[in-house]
Amino acid sequence: MNDLTELRSLLAASSDRNNPSAEELRDLFESVDRIAVIGVSRFPEKAARRVPSYLAAQGYEIEPVNPHADRILGKPVYGTLGDVPGAIDMVVVFRPSAEAGALVTEAVARPERPAIWLQEGIRADEQIAAARAGGAIAVQDLCTFKVHRARYA
Repeated sequence: MNDLTELRSLLAASSDRNNPSAEELRDLFESVDRIAVIGVSRFPEKAARRVPSYLAAQGYEIEPVNPHADRILGKPVYGTLGDVPGAIDMVVVFRPSAEAGALVTEAVARPERPAIWLQEGIRADEQIAAARAGGAIAVQDLCTFKVHRARYA
């Protein structure tokens, strides 16, 4: 299987048929350097810690966002997305769907217009549709780890 075939399989398994294409996801990972991760976990066994750790190991600069921690992945942790200084390329969300909509809205308001990624099982249909209508790259119900591995494994 080539990388686009695997990416297409992952996209087909997502509940959002309007996610970006396999080609767009491939290009997104090639253009991203700095990723803010909202809901990064303090606990190494959780996906919300393993996935950002994997992305950091792949060379991405991870900016952890969690109001209940001081340091994660050896970096200072920001309380909110708005606290993260400088430009970010992508916002990855590890929070429940009930909280995700407000986080999408906050990400869309950033001046650098980062890509927005809601992890597998997380949806915010109304806000994601609005972000896409405004020209943002927005993904939901898809795992960054699985997509990255499919592309670069």
